[in-house]
Amino acid sequence: MISPHGTPDPQPGQGPAQGQGFDAHDPPSPDLISDCVHCGFCLPACPTYALTGEEMNSPRGRIYQMKLIGEGEAPLDAAAVGHFDNCLGCMACVTACPSGVQYDRLIQSVRPQIERNWARTRADRAFRGLIFRLFPYPRRLRPAAALGALYQRLGVRRLLQRTGVTRRLPARLRALEALMPDVPLRSALRRTPAHSPARGQASAPAARRTVGMVTGCVQQVFFAHVNEATVRVLTAEGCDVVAPREQGCCGALSEHAGREEEAVVRAKRLIETFEDLEVDAVVVNVAGCGSALKEYGRLLAGDPEFAERAERFAAKVRDVSELLAELPPLAPRHPVPARLAHHEACHLAHAQGVRRAPREVLSAVPELEVVDIPESDMCCGSAGVYNLVQPESAEELGRRKAAHVRSTAPEAVVTANPGCLLQISRHLDSELPVLHPVQVVDASIRGVKPW
Repeated sequence: MISPHGTPDPQPGQGPAQGQGFDAHDPPSPDLISDCVHCGFCLPACPTYALTGEEMNSPRGRIYQMKLIGEGEAPLDAAAVGHFDNCLGCMACVTACPSGVQYDRLIQSVRPQIERNWARTRADRAFRGLIFRLFPYPRRLRPAAALGALYQRLGVRRLLQRTGVTRRLPARLRALEALMPDVPLRSALRRTPAHSPARGQASAPAARRTVGMVTGCVQQVFFAHVNEATVRVLTAEGCDVVAPREQGCCGALSEHAGREEEAVVRAKRLIETFEDLEVDAVVVNVAGCGSALKEYGRLLAGDPEFAERAERFAAKVRDVSELLAELPPLAPRHPVPARLAHHEACHLAHAQGVRRAPREVLSAVPELEVVDIPESDMCCGSAGVYNLVQPESAEELGRRKAAHVRSTAPEAVVTANPGCLLQISRHLDSELPVLHPVQVVDASIRGVKPW
């Protein structure tokens, strides 16, 4: 939790020896640090600064701490680790910065330093270990989804909520329970077909594109319906879709949490899975995964075997909205007379710089009104696993986002990231449908209601 002073209390035996700083493996670059001119344009864009008003919980303050630690003027201690952990990695500051400071690269170099050089408490290590032994593995998630479905269908959740048991859970477990999606068991067990041929080709004898599809980990289990909508839209738009069954986790969650070795192993495996496929693009419908995939070249830059392969792979990656915006619509759109609030996923808008494409794709749907949410650049508090490991701050941001959504009086919400979808649904108390934009396009093509 972020304290009123912006720093957590040190725990006995929780860190390296006093005075220890970053190690020699890829510390924050002094050249990148020096790009910051301390102008303060990042402050109003930063969610944790908005919550605390504390300089050290801002990008500018964190860069200053990186400088001090890197120069041996300050240790990597509990206060510094707390400030770095508080960062959501939303990259809104990168968009806001007029000097082009690459805060994304700086914070991405700090997180592995913390994981290597800071001894987290036993409880913290255990909880993070649980997350990373479960979420990147669909085969483990499916039994968990089945248990979750029973937990909800048998009324156990309602009973625990009514008796106040869930309110007495530790904050992290309470967040994990609250974010549990309501997933039909059959949906959790479905798999994306390995090959889906283009259709609707009366005027075009060959597929317009052949695309490889990243099906995700959490996405393919808890949001299989989004993957299905993605395949239907792409094939209706004349694309052959290839979704290799053997693909694994892309490593996005691991990289965002500083678990660099895991991320590297998973990135290499995914590259090996896709690189021999003759595809024009690699499509992803999860903003957080897409931002990591596009950064494979940076992640593997020091690996002589994979550096060039990673660059070639990353060059093919497209968010599904980018690909659809590149293709003139082939399938007719039916009207969807509805007012939707559009939440920009941070890892799409800020990390990837993709803002126009989702709006262009939705604008092709007749009678659809899409409205922006106040404070649209502000993170909803999901941020990978942030809403699990920093639940109090995430709850504040989630409530703030939900209030702004309600202010637009929408009939539903659209967002291009499953974490955002869960976070916003939770804090709206499920009073509004929250959809991926591709689901709205799919409904328009099929002539059905999106919800």
